[in-house]
Amino acid sequence: MFRALSIIAFSALVSIPAIAHNVEISNGVAATFHITPNHNPQMGKKAQAWFALTRRGGSTIPLSECNCLLNVYAVPRTDEDRPILQPPLSAINVEKYREIPGAEITFPSAGAYELEIVGTPKDNTSFSPFELSYTVNVRP
Repeated sequence: MFRALSIIAFSALVSIPAIAHNVEISNGVAATFHITPNHNPQMGKKAQAWFALTRRGGSTIPLSECNCLLNVYAVPRTDEDRPILQPPLSAINVEKYREIPGAEITFPSAGAYELEIVGTPKDNTSFSPFELSYTVNVRP
């Protein structure tokens, strides 16, 4: 009986997909980043990216308080390269986060991309300007 319960418990654990998040910090602003599905987007299909922004001290920065912009670059890139996409950001609720910046992105081809989110406070005082980037590998 114990062996049967162990096998059932192990099977349940292996079938639960892992949720991966990447965290970066810039100028006192941290962002937890995630892109669906499971950081493994596919070319030509919509993927949702989100950024849970937090200021020093841990309070969340909702999109309504941030002049945020999302740039998508093909990798490798140079400083002179222009973004290939600038998907619009919208306030979304995901996991425990409320009204954080999120965007739907359709990557045009397989390969590596850099997602760069930049922002300034709308009130000019509640957090410092930031620039964060994440590399995403897109499958065919």
